[in-house]
Formats: sequence, structure tokens, C-alpha cells
Amino acid sequence: MGTWDTGPFDNDTAADFANALDEAEPEAREALIRGVLVRTIDATGYLTEAEEAVAAAALIGAQCPGGEPVDMSYGPEKPMPVFPPDLRVLADEALARVVDDEDGPASNWVDPEDWKQWRAILTRLRAVLAPPPPSIALFDVQL
Repeated sequence: MGTWDTGPFDNDTAADFANALDEAEPEAREALIRGVLVRTIDATGYLTEAEEAVAAAALIGAQCPGGEPVDMSYGPEKPMPVFPPDLRVLADEALARVVDDEDGPASNWVDPEDWKQWRAILTRLRAVLAPPPPSIALFDVQL
């Protein structure tokens, strides 16, 4: 795998995933993203689609409040559909699996500073994906 930077699409596997999304019919893009997230969550052993899961999570995060736009240099060129809210939860669960997988993408980093930057990106992305806390209604109670 070729990795040239620490962003979600800064590796060959994620760039190939972006191309697959561009080649898919618009109505099939959500299913591709959902599929890679579910397979990553359900995987046992080596996470074969970890890079794709990070890229998928970045696409979902870009649609969340506080989310960052995806780098169009290597990310999909075609617009993504509006993702349903349940994909936020799946994306966060998939990222948790990726972060915990010591033999997966985390092992790609030779330079510890790159590894720290990559982990920081995933941490920020997980914060964006986290569902907002339920609003608490304050009641004025009179005794």
C-alpha cells in the first residue's frame, strides 16, 4: 500500500475507494459506504478494509456539524448523497475498531509524528461523528 500523507484519502486503498464511489451509480454510493463500515465493525482478525472505513467515515463526517470537507485531490469527485443519521454511529464504531487494531493502518507509520497526526485526525473525526447529547429541558419547579 502506498501512503503519502496522514489524511483519510492519502493512501492508495482509500483513493481506489474514492474511484469506486465515483464509478458507482449515485443511488449505490450509500450502500458502498455502509457495507465497508459494517464489514469493518464485524471483522475478526486483520481489518482488510480499514483504510476504506476511515475514508467512508470522513465522507460522513463532512456532512456533520463541525465536519471538515474531504480533500478533493484524492477523495471522490462526484457528490455524495445526504447520509442518514445511523451512518454516523456505524462510522464511529468502525473508527473505534481501526484505532484499536495495532496490526492495521497504525502499523504503517514509521515516523512517530505521522502516527500522532493520523491518530489526531481520527480522534477529531470521531468527535464530529459522535451524536449530539440529548437536549435537557429545564423545568421551573415551584414549591
